[in-house]
Amino acid sequence: MVARLVIAAPSSGAGKTTVATGLMAAFAGRGLAVSPHKVGPDYIDPGYHALATGRPGRNLDAFMCGTDLVAPLFAHGARGCDLAVVEGVMGLYDGAADQGELASTAQVAKLLRAPVVLVVDASSQSRSVAALVHGFASWDPEVRIGGVILNKVATDRHEHLLREALGESGVPVLGVLRRAPAVSTPSRHLGLVPVAERRAEAVDAVRAQAEQVREGCDLDALLALARSAPPLGGDAWSAEAALAGAFGQGLAGTGLPDAGVAGAGGFGAGERPVVAVAGGAAFTFSYAEHAELLTAAGADVVAFDPLRDEKLPEGTRGLVVGGGFPEVYAPELSANEALRDAVAALARSGAPVAAECAGLLYLARSLDGRPMCGVLDADARMSERLTLGYRDAVAVSDSPVSAAGTRLRGHEFHRTVIEPGAGASPAWGLRQPERRVEGFVVGGVHASYVHTHWAALPDVARRFVAHCRP
Repeated sequence: MVARLVIAAPSSGAGKTTVATGLMAAFAGRGLAVSPHKVGPDYIDPGYHALATGRPGRNLDAFMCGTDLVAPLFAHGARGCDLAVVEGVMGLYDGAADQGELASTAQVAKLLRAPVVLVVDASSQSRSVAALVHGFASWDPEVRIGGVILNKVATDRHEHLLREALGESGVPVLGVLRRAPAVSTPSRHLGLVPVAERRAEAVDAVRAQAEQVREGCDLDALLALARSAPPLGGDAWSAEAALAGAFGQGLAGTGLPDAGVAGAGGFGAGERPVVAVAGGAAFTFSYAEHAELLTAAGADVVAFDPLRDEKLPEGTRGLVVGGGFPEVYAPELSANEALRDAVAALARSGAPVAAECAGLLYLARSLDGRPMCGVLDADARMSERLTLGYRDAVAVSDSPVSAAGTRLRGHEFHRTVIEPGAGASPAWGLRQPERRVEGFVVGGVHASYVHTHWAALPDVARRFVAHCRP
């Protein structure tokens, strides 16, 4: 059993990330092993969580992974920890569009049987806070709101009015935080600036958040609330078990030879292929489970930085380029011509290449007029329009990522466009918000705007590694 809390809010912008990250760092500072989690598909907040705890930030997404995987993935991340802190997404009851409570913080809290702490932006209210908290606490009786943290409180008098109003609500006040510019984190076109781009400043911000939480919150009461969560049954997720079919699709239905999972045939001893995974400041979006699945499927996963490294890792036989901000670093990426040539050569050789969003832009012919890898006959540019939302997808073409007809769920989040939007062999067919095909399958390359979570379909990793054979 792991003590656990879900940090939620009535809406975005109330201060969930500041409070959740501050709590993680404050409890870690007490010597507790803290497991950090984030509801939804967000890649950036988990980077700050990892900085606060020293452990990988992990996502819990009931839309992309399914409700059955939320508790196993949580247990996997929290294994061996004293406390887990789960940061919510948007407002407590906000989820996937037109899907009821699906993928909401409230749903994840219920799946984890975890108490919720509601973070309220109190900057423009006093007595009304009691009506707001009462409404959230009574909306769904299965959601247990165990306390409230009042954020952006102006003065001692303001705090007195808020506490007095909440005194009759039955929901205890577990913290009061004043406005504090030092704890803020800068944002830009897709949200917070990732840790990898401002590590020194991010360390200072997390330290300030921890200090603010220590001063303003009742950590003992919060820990007692976390420890009141009941036991959570079921097995923890593991990459090995997932590939063996215990979670998700497993090994079924690919028509490919096994890639060395659980001692089966495939690569021989000493033949683990190197799969290079892009990282660094330009490519910060990834789920920890992807590397774990690739490793369990028989690969040696090696990170590299397209901003700095002039060649791919030695022996690379597969390439994964996930999401991030290549538009911010287009000049530097373009200037690294040696690596661009190496990526293009690997793609021409037929080696498997999986690219999502930022990876798609990097493989294009150009990005904002600057030369990129030229693997795809397409050009990308920044746009004023934000594309955001969950996607139901079906694989249109056979590729190292999936067989044609494979269905999964993903997520789009970008302010760029690529022209054309799909190649002669598209990657995915999407159902919403409008029916369309998108992405590219060219030889061994699968490139798309759609982010996916491989824990939902672990066979993606096995299939990819199987394509790495000579």
